[in-house]
Amino acid sequence: MHYPKARQKLISLAVASACAAAAGQALAQEAPVKAAEAPAVQSVVVTGLRQSLLSSMNLKRNSDGIVDGIVAEDIGKFPDTNLAESLQRISGVSIDRSIGEGSKITVRGVGPDFNLVLLNGRQMPTSNLGDLNGRAFDFANLASEAISQLQVYKTSRAETATGGIGATVNVMTARPFDRPGMHASIGAKGVYDSTNGNLPGDVKASKSTTPEISGLYSNTFDNNKFGVALTGSYQERNLGYNTAAVSNGWRGPFLGSDPGGGKEALAGATANAPGPKDLFSVPQNLNYNFNGVKRQRTNAQLTLQYKPVDTLVTTLDYTYSENKIQTKRNDLSAWFNLGPSTSTWTGGPVSSPLVYQELLPGGTSDIAMGAADFATKTQNKSLGFNAVWKPTKDLRFELDTHHSTAESKADSPFGSSNTLGTASFSRGNTTVDFSHDFPVLSISGADFAKAPQQVTGSVFTNGYMKGEVDQTQIKGAWKVLEASELKFGAAASEVKNRSAFSNQQRDTWGGATKPSDYPASVFHQESVRQYFDHVGGSGNSNLFNQFYTFNFAQVRQLAATASGLPALYLPKTTFDNDARTEEKSKSAFIQFNTDWDTKLPIRTALGLRYETTDVVSTALVPAAVNISWVSQNELPITFGDPTFTTLTGKYHNLLPSFDSDIEITPDQKIRFSLGETIGRPRYDQIQGGTTLDRLTRTFGGTGNQGNPALKPVKSKNLDLAYEWYYGKQNFFSLGYFRKNLENYAGQSQIDATPFNLHTPAGGKFWNEALASGCATSDTTCIRDFIFKNHDGAPGVTRGPDANGHATGVIVGQPSDPIANFKINSYSNQKTASLNGLEVNLQHMFGNSGFGVSTNYTYVHSGLKYDNAKLGEQFALVGLSNSSNVVGIYEDKKLTARVAYNWRGEFLSSTFDGSGPNPQYVEAYGQVDVSVGYNYNDKLSFQFEGINVGNSITRTHSRTKQQLESVTQQGPRYMIGARYKF
Repeated sequence: MHYPKARQKLISLAVASACAAAAGQALAQEAPVKAAEAPAVQSVVVTGLRQSLLSSMNLKRNSDGIVDGIVAEDIGKFPDTNLAESLQRISGVSIDRSIGEGSKITVRGVGPDFNLVLLNGRQMPTSNLGDLNGRAFDFANLASEAISQLQVYKTSRAETATGGIGATVNVMTARPFDRPGMHASIGAKGVYDSTNGNLPGDVKASKSTTPEISGLYSNTFDNNKFGVALTGSYQERNLGYNTAAVSNGWRGPFLGSDPGGGKEALAGATANAPGPKDLFSVPQNLNYNFNGVKRQRTNAQLTLQYKPVDTLVTTLDYTYSENKIQTKRNDLSAWFNLGPSTSTWTGGPVSSPLVYQELLPGGTSDIAMGAADFATKTQNKSLGFNAVWKPTKDLRFELDTHHSTAESKADSPFGSSNTLGTASFSRGNTTVDFSHDFPVLSISGADFAKAPQQVTGSVFTNGYMKGEVDQTQIKGAWKVLEASELKFGAAASEVKNRSAFSNQQRDTWGGATKPSDYPASVFHQESVRQYFDHVGGSGNSNLFNQFYTFNFAQVRQLAATASGLPALYLPKTTFDNDARTEEKSKSAFIQFNTDWDTKLPIRTALGLRYETTDVVSTALVPAAVNISWVSQNELPITFGDPTFTTLTGKYHNLLPSFDSDIEITPDQKIRFSLGETIGRPRYDQIQGGTTLDRLTRTFGGTGNQGNPALKPVKSKNLDLAYEWYYGKQNFFSLGYFRKNLENYAGQSQIDATPFNLHTPAGGKFWNEALASGCATSDTTCIRDFIFKNHDGAPGVTRGPDANGHATGVIVGQPSDPIANFKINSYSNQKTASLNGLEVNLQHMFGNSGFGVSTNYTYVHSGLKYDNAKLGEQFALVGLSNSSNVVGIYEDKKLTARVAYNWRGEFLSSTFDGSGPNPQYVEAYGQVDVSVGYNYNDKLSFQFEGINVGNSITRTHSRTKQQLESVTQQGPRYMIGARYKF
């Protein structure tokens, strides 16, 4: 029989989660399906932070499998302004931040590409110019005002679309039949971002306070036969962030007994030199960059619902979002060439420089100062139709279909990204102190009067990404017995992705024109220290504290005019690289749910899903023609006309799932789940063709190559959980999970000679220069020798001298060696496993108004990166422990919340800018506060503070001293009002 107790739980879920009337709800929403089976209940409007926590608790309690969620406090009022910031409050969920906001999620140690995001049960496309080939959904594109609920399914279900190994996140929007009658509200906020005030004038926005407005209207008509809901929001934000970084990574690691290219660094070690068995690395460069960002975000949704008869509900909805970002940047940097040096080091077995100084006695190297000015725009559009038909009380059918797109592109005449380099060629001995959080750069001999600032090289990028999803799902549910239900369905989807870009690069790093082409007035003196005042070590008196910023557009125009080559200072209008994939999937599932009439009530769900996918991958591959040596360490490739190549792949999977829960007492239950899930490879992992990076070095080049035959990652999952609901708003839970991963697509690197390109490095003229006395690392000496002795020889074209050295171009000849390239590709590599624990506690202290919600997640895997090992390695990225503590107070007038979120150190990548080196994001904690005041039933006021503790983010490589980057941002504050009609 079907338990009355179970029916009561379902009624509670329907009321508390505001999900009554399942008609019109999208696929993969288990709770609303159950709610439709419950008898009619009085409509209850859920409001307040405590009720939001209660609703979230009941969602967890009454769901099949392991499900967590967050429910809106009121219609149009979500607990956080950013959805990712809300999701991080859930145990096991960690976030990646971009421009100070939550952007992508990692769940139970599984990274953003392997977590599926649904909008009302529908798979959403992705696009992000910051990651042209990823599958990760960017939550920064969605405002929270239209969201009614977030559901996080941590265990697999046969009826849910595949793609989420860590979790499947269902973002549910408000619909008029959810809450019959008229509901309307309007809100306004002022946002003050302190980070905009900590920027140089050339990148700072004119104001630090910006507006946010939002509105919602929902109504039903004709005895609730018709419904319409319209939501909209517009938000502006001006912000900044400042980063110190070894942006091009660490050269090495080298072995003490066989230092190779690091022999100069080893020879110059003056204290604690790396031993024969120690690994050591040296920095490729050091960069300080200062970034000003403006963002405008627009969201809107229109939902129409029609119920011609009681047994049929139809829903038509359209969702739109637009996220526009404008970025300006100035930077200061110094490059190292593995030349003669002095240094002090940490101890082994992995040794890093504490102080590294490269000796440049000539004092004519470049003090590089660059700028950028670019803009991007991302638009998401989704048109969907849903119909739910209940021909009998025991039979239910649902049809859902949608067409959704996500498109990101340049929104500036200067492209989606760019760099305009300038330099003063007056750099002498250059030192970096890595002994503190902040890397301290020191430069001797700098003389901006003797060597005026001038434009050098430049890069203008035009990027584009578009994702499309066409998906149709048909589902059915049939009550075959009083306490059992058979669910079944089929689906077809076509997912397309296009990622394209082109670079307009001028490799005139030794000087594009003359210093006299640029009036001194266009360069503005600045200091470094003030912009890193919260990072330890920035107060060091040895810091090279002087640099010059400039207006990108103004200096770009000067360079374009002086060079007589204006087209080279604008992005290309066509794409050099264009990768397109198409995945066609068909699936079917069956699932049987049963309530068992035993002494201890048991509910089970047994399911099976079959899915097959065909992959077609087409790529536009630029054909490389030759390599030209244009400056000290710059050997760009010349490309000819590109051509398209196509590769294919296919795979299928049979995915079982089993969920059960046992009520050991009315307030306690135990859950057990088994299941298999898959996560599809990233788009760059399956693209066809080999793409070479434009810039090579004297030691070779790099490139990328996809593999469309990659299989998806398959995860076999086990979950155990104990839950104790010991009060109306109180609960404690303890969960264990384990994931065994197969076919994990890891990055590998192969040595290859694509296109058989000849390089001047190591050729006849190069070797003559070495024989004349030039050191291998002294590329200036080698170039001077070749131009002096072989000007006019095949491939050698000398230009005018600059700063006492020859300039010009040396093109590789057939007698020169063939360049070696390290090609990054992908393969189904090792299996892996991870396991972890989740602890949750929510406790409200009686009627005092005070409460606390806290959780801790522990994740472990034996497959870790070995910092003391040479070469490529496969390791799980994103694996970290995390915790949350949220304290609240609420009465009829006042609501207050203080939230602390912490994420432990984790491996973010197994490669940096120089090759196979790990990148670890250090532990990060952030404090957010919010206060709300209800003036009356209609008018309320809010105050929010984000990152009020001014936390910094830092990333390092094999040791903490081996800095990758450290970023200072700052707090932002919001004050607003909301009026309900």
